[in-house]
Amino acid sequence: MKAIGYKENLPIENVKSLQDVELGMPKAIGKDILVEIKAISVNPADYKVRAGMPVEGDDWKIIGWDATGIVKEVGEDVTLFKVGDEVWYAGDFIRQGSYAQYQVVDERIVGKKPSSLSYAEAAALPLTSLTAWEMLFDRLEVATDDASKSILVIGAAGGVGSILVQLAKKLTKLNIIGTASREETTDWLKELGVDSVINHRNILSEEFEKYKLSAPDYIVSLNATEQHADEIVKVIKPQGKFGFIDDPQSFNVMPFKGKAVSTHIELMFTRSMFQTEDMIEQHNILNEVSKLIDNGTIKTTLGENFGTINAANMRKAHAFLETGKAKGKIVLEGF
Repeated sequence: MKAIGYKENLPIENVKSLQDVELGMPKAIGKDILVEIKAISVNPADYKVRAGMPVEGDDWKIIGWDATGIVKEVGEDVTLFKVGDEVWYAGDFIRQGSYAQYQVVDERIVGKKPSSLSYAEAAALPLTSLTAWEMLFDRLEVATDDASKSILVIGAAGGVGSILVQLAKKLTKLNIIGTASREETTDWLKELGVDSVINHRNILSEEFEKYKLSAPDYIVSLNATEQHADEIVKVIKPQGKFGFIDDPQSFNVMPFKGKAVSTHIELMFTRSMFQTEDMIEQHNILNEVSKLIDNGTIKTTLGENFGTINAANMRKAHAFLETGKAKGKIVLEGF
């Protein structure tokens, strides 16, 4: 089967950073299903792993954690899917990724693809939907019926932010404050239902004062957490909850002590990496998001389609994503 892989951690400008390769066909056993991949999307995790995770031995490293496709084969213990089902998922960090024609994945982290979306439109959503849902409802345990509370989402116009603000708008009564730095992304957030948009290139506490915004009960930082940490401490409400998903080189929680702020880290790969008892919750979350898509409650966050799934187009996608200027998600479809 065709796939895209690497053997060395190289800058994306190097043609060997991601290469077209041929691999053997995987087989579904146990709780695994074999999926013929129709479309994939690219996430910051992709370029971080490509640039920094060495390959063990002489095997090709296949990354990618967002896919839609059709079930072609099921393991002997599979109960949730059958051959022919259209599915979507974000996969498992410690197994072969989705930059391939076929992939085996545990059924417990797979959901039913939204029937109202194309494969490409749906591919933009699994990883970000799981991350956003788990952050809001599993980590921060946001109040869904309290209109007095508010949330600040830093970096709200990116992949995770674009779905997180929709979930917060549609499933809670939170007042939503999002950050953006360009006219294009500011308009995007307003279109998604954000109540107030402030500029994260400015000092956050000054932006709150400028727009007369109340201290948020919840803050979610999706990028540049280390850069914004001091301002987050200033603006968050006492006894508030703070969560982040990026990878600061260092992070000191002690400044939060005075306000008794709880701090939470979200990684959607945790359930599959550790085979947690509640691993099937990702199946349930994806199915719930699929329903929300099909009934028109939320919409795809597809930003740009970079064409056919091949190494050249994937290198272009990584290069663009590394600029930090992506709006929504980048997808590729078909081999």
